[in-house]
Amino acid sequence: MALSDDDLERYARHIVLREIGGPGQARLRKARVLSLGAGGLGSPLLLYLAAAGVGTLGVVDDDSVDLSNLQRQVLHATGAVGLPKTESAKRSLGAVNPGVEVVAHNVRLTAENAGEIIGGYDIVCDGSDNFDTRYLLNETCARLGRPLVAGAIGQWDGQLSVYDPANGSPCYVCVFPDRPEEGLAPTCAEAGVVGALPGVMGSLMAMEVIKLICRAGEPLTGRMLVYDALSAETRTLKLKSDPGCGVCGG
Repeated sequence: MALSDDDLERYARHIVLREIGGPGQARLRKARVLSLGAGGLGSPLLLYLAAAGVGTLGVVDDDSVDLSNLQRQVLHATGAVGLPKTESAKRSLGAVNPGVEVVAHNVRLTAENAGEIIGGYDIVCDGSDNFDTRYLLNETCARLGRPLVAGAIGQWDGQLSVYDPANGSPCYVCVFPDRPEEGLAPTCAEAGVVGALPGVMGSLMAMEVIKLICRAGEPLTGRMLVYDALSAETRTLKLKSDPGCGVCGG
């Protein structure tokens, strides 16, 4: 896909990178990426993917912008309080890069609509805040052969991995076969979260998406990055596939 003069100027800092260049920027423009959530993780993720020139961004969220969101969900402005998050996201992303198509899915992801929605995208990003959605996303992405870039946050800690069993890596269920017991994994609303934390983890999610699209470096497949903001430390853990996994095993 030929780049216009405006593209060459807008994405000049990408194009001079050996790992991206013109071909990589063209792949970004052709790519279709879906974000599950336009909240804490989805905000920086979507903003940086729009700025990077990803051609089509899908946003799944059935929630509306609340005043309490604005402490960390930088995609939304004070004037957007009360609007559907998908509508607010579409406005903000269009202001960042009008050349990006934003597809709003103002619905809750369910077993009935997951396949149809996810099937229209190349890469899926999990910024959800509940385990039912995480397991549904993992199962659908594994079935359709879509890489799943999954982040999670709580209080001062974050984690990130790329689940891509179609290319030999474990899936989410290989690593987390069972849902945590009630009360062991409280939501951000229950336990709190420092506002900048989703900015860190959502930006790292965007980085993994860009690497996957441009075929640059080593994505976090088969590995998990764990970030402790209080100690300013990161660790990378190796992950293994489970041959008996009910989702991707066998």
